[in-house]
Amino acid sequence: HETSTTMEPLYEAIIEHIPAPPKSDVSYFQMLVSNLDYSDYLGRIAYGRIVSGRINHGDSVVRIAKDGRRERANVTAIFSHQGLQKIEIKHASEGDIVGITGFEDAFIGETITDTEERMPLPFMDIDPPTITMKMCINDSPLAGREGKLLTARQVRERLIRETRTNVSIMVADTEVAGHFEIKVRGEMQIAILVEQMRREGFEILVSRPEVIYQKSDDGTLLEPMETLYVDVPSENLGDILQSLASRKADIINMDHQTHTVVVQAIVPTRGLIGFETDLVNATKGHGIMSHLFKEYAPYKGEIPTRSNGVLVAMEGGISTSYALDMVQERGRLFIGPQEEIYEGMIIGENSRNDDMPVNPCRAKKLTNMRSQGDGKGISLQPPIKMSLERALEYIAPDEYVEATPKNLRLRKKILDANQRKRAGQKIVAGV
Repeated sequence: HETSTTMEPLYEAIIEHIPAPPKSDVSYFQMLVSNLDYSDYLGRIAYGRIVSGRINHGDSVVRIAKDGRRERANVTAIFSHQGLQKIEIKHASEGDIVGITGFEDAFIGETITDTEERMPLPFMDIDPPTITMKMCINDSPLAGREGKLLTARQVRERLIRETRTNVSIMVADTEVAGHFEIKVRGEMQIAILVEQMRREGFEILVSRPEVIYQKSDDGTLLEPMETLYVDVPSENLGDILQSLASRKADIINMDHQTHTVVVQAIVPTRGLIGFETDLVNATKGHGIMSHLFKEYAPYKGEIPTRSNGVLVAMEGGISTSYALDMVQERGRLFIGPQEEIYEGMIIGENSRNDDMPVNPCRAKKLTNMRSQGDGKGISLQPPIKMSLERALEYIAPDEYVEATPKNLRLRKKILDANQRKRAGQKIVAGV
């Protein structure tokens, strides 16, 4: 609708052209849980559309779990929505989308009905997690300066709270105190969670996302595969196909439209890490992508990752223009002058394929002697500022993204250069 500034024409079109759901031929209460929420006072809230029947506040109902177990409980509250506001109601009937409290262990795909004798509604399968990463408290020299939630207990409570409403995220403790393993369905989920925690005041360290492999009965290594749909402008098709080819994608269909092309491909989940950044850059924000888990399939071989090393600060302090002017001859900078630096922090990308220790805090020595080069102006290239998604894709397995409310920094897991060297020698020796 060319003249409307509201969503009303869309609503009218839905009412006019989309048929209403067929009326159920049974009268008893049935609801399929399709979403979850959480209340600190009432516990887990199971959301879904009432398929048949009616429910009232205080009714005794039964939850049918996926394994067939039946659990009976009383409805302690019924919630509906009026616009963006959640409101509590006393009763609801067939066709209403409501939230019900009373079952602390309710899960997506389960059935809530009136008696134990009822058969469950068809279950909804939840795609398995395909990506894992580690999260821990910030232990850098700058820890505690920008955030207010700093302890492992606070991080753990926040992650557990996330699992109550986001069933696609799994959280587990690790052997190292204060380190947590998080399993999700995609890189974007990790980025959203970390960004939310940053805004809430957390300071955390995040490792590079890695895919979850499996093995078949005959020992074949299997990796998760996704069905990818990409809608790109026609002039950018070549760049996108080249990027997909490097990520071991198999193109199965291309639909050419007036000004765009819709590409359908099967791609390893690890090949999607960082692909959205490439898509946005190649299409200047006009590309659209979506993907769905397909299956586990045989491992498709190595996918090229970062080929360059990084520039690592060898001591802490405040970065100076004088030092950065010399450092930028070695590669591209991630920081500018007058930024606080600590040992082990990654301040740029090396032009060569190995890591290089540099001193970005070196000050110019003042003497009475004039030397060659005095009076030469300092011209620094603008530093590269990464988004959270780009930073997660960029880092190597021995590096962290340090996420605080005010900054994103890249750093080595082991800050001390000598300890890093010894750890590297042990890995080479197979110890």
